[in-house]
Parts: sequence; structure tokens; C-alpha cells
Amino acid sequence: MNSTLLIVVFFTALVLVSAGLGMAWLMSPRSYNQQKGQPYECGVPTRGTSWMQFKVGYYLFAILFLMFDVEAVFLFPWAVVVRELGIVALVNVIFFMLVLVLGLAYAWKKGALQWK
Repeated sequence: MNSTLLIVVFFTALVLVSAGLGMAWLMSPRSYNQQKGQPYECGVPTRGTSWMQFKVGYYLFAILFLMFDVEAVFLFPWAVVVRELGIVALVNVIFFMLVLVLGLAYAWKKGALQWK
């Protein structure tokens, strides 16, 4: 690709993005009331300060959920190409799942999955 075409593509992209943002800014509704600035949680007005401490159990539960959720996502690409990879890939995924199960058993034994 020559440099002139690259410059034209860059400036075209810049103009289109700027035009889209400018049109959105011009056409967007503008209204403000005090209620829009208030914290909102499931339709129930909040009580007390928003700077209160949460139990560490919530964080542990969220981190465990993210860990197992992200690791489950790693299984999807493997499932797509499992036939081409052969038995070695199967052994690797069995080891991967074993590590996950051991991690879950450890968290369960430590009581990280219980709401207290």
C-alpha cells in the first residue's frame, strides 16, 4: 500500500469518526435534574454513605467466579480444533480441568463459597 493511500484512509476515518461524534453530540437530549446524579441500585433509593466497607467474602466470591468463568472461555477455542490436535490436546485439557477442580475443592474447603 503506498503512503498516499494510507494518508487518505487515515483522514477519511478521522473525518467519519469526528462527524459521527459531532452529530451524536448535536442531537443528544440535554436535561439535568438532581435525581440523575444520585446513586441507583435496582430501583431502590440508597441509604447511608456510599463509602462503606464490604465484607471480603464478596470479593473472594467475585474473584472465584471470574477465575472459573475466564478459564471456561479458554475451553471454547480448544473445542473447535479438538479433532486436529489429537490425544495430546485431550491430555492437556484433562490436566487443565484437574487443576480447576483442585482449585474449586480448595476454595470449597476454605469456606470461600459460603455466605456468612
